[in-house]
Amino acid sequence: MTTVIDGKKVAASVIETVKAATQALATDAGVRAGLAVVIVGDDPASHAYVSSKSKMAKECGFLSIQHTLPEATTQEELAALVADLNADPSIHGILVQLPLPKHLNSEPIIQSILPEKDVDGLHVVNAGKLATGDLEGGLVSCTPAGAMVFVRQTHGEDLSGLNAVVIGRSNLFGKPMSALLLAANATVTTAHSRTKDLAAVCRNADILVAAVGRPEMVKAGWVKPGATVIDVGINRVPAPEKGEGKTKLVGDVAFAEAAEVASVITPVPGGVGPMTIAMLMANTVIAAHRKAGRKPPRF
Repeated sequence: MTTVIDGKKVAASVIETVKAATQALATDAGVRAGLAVVIVGDDPASHAYVSSKSKMAKECGFLSIQHTLPEATTQEELAALVADLNADPSIHGILVQLPLPKHLNSEPIIQSILPEKDVDGLHVVNAGKLATGDLEGGLVSCTPAGAMVFVRQTHGEDLSGLNAVVIGRSNLFGKPMSALLLAANATVTTAHSRTKDLAAVCRNADILVAAVGRPEMVKAGWVKPGATVIDVGINRVPAPEKGEGKTKLVGDVAFAEAAEVASVITPVPGGVGPMTIAMLMANTVIAAHRKAGRKPPRF
């Protein structure tokens, strides 16, 4: 019987841990965790994301600050705001919502965030700490951190002897996911569009993580019987069965057929998605604990 991971349920348990840690930090050290979210422009999807992040931050008991900047904001104005937030001792986490409007260059903005406040885990210092196995010193990108919670719940802390395949090599997900699996002693293959006989590589995986952005690319024949399959793809495709012009969300894995072969699988939606905001909250409370010289909670 295949286990379908309920991402909402796991995310809710992460949030409970965050709330308890936030309360304990406030009681023991007099420190309230603070998260600042910056959004530029009018992109509706970005605004929806940001409002759910700000709402969750308030629910966790954080000091939650949102800066909504007009589309015409200059590079210098945005950089000045980040510098102010870096200098603000009440803010432990800074998140600049991507993508930024076309005229702004996101990379220097992201790299100007202090690494210890970079709760998105995108700063090169945090990427470097992860790459060198320093999981205690840096902050890990939220989506791979969330996917890794699923892996640990299924296989435990030590992945010795297990083969893991990550399809995708992006800086946002593929590379940090491979580094996390490697740090947990898995034997890791990072596969991608140029990999020869990708299906055969995937069939060797005890843990298969798909993050390519191609709808239902991973078929049942790619999945090793009994494998754990983590689907990070979010693709909107036509759904004529729902009516003319309707769409639906699907992952990078052909869920129905892969679920017949895998022992554990994540659905889309409702799998990795809910974990991303939960791990953002986790990173913020970790950053606040470190700043206060306290041992942060583990997730």
